[in-house]
Amino acid sequence: MKHLLILASAALLLVGCTDATKAHFGGYGGSFKVEVLSGGQVVRTYTSSGKVGSANQSDGYYFMDAATGKLTEVSGDVIITQVD
Repeated sequence: MKHLLILASAALLLVGCTDATKAHFGGYGGSFKVEVLSGGQVVRTYTSSGKVGSANQSDGYYFMDAATGKLTEVSGDVIITQVD
């Protein structure tokens, strides 16, 4: 019964969410392409092995780089696209 209540509550929350909010929650566990721009041109591309995070009051993003397995941080103009 407790699980049913939790599922019903989650369903009600998602019904009122925008498409962007639903996609944000759905992005956990997926991989993302992170493109770093300079002068409007892509100068570096990464693939994350999971969700890309962002700190409050920052223009930076952090993620685990799938190629190196290391925590990577980038800032500035960045395009983040879900791959799968």
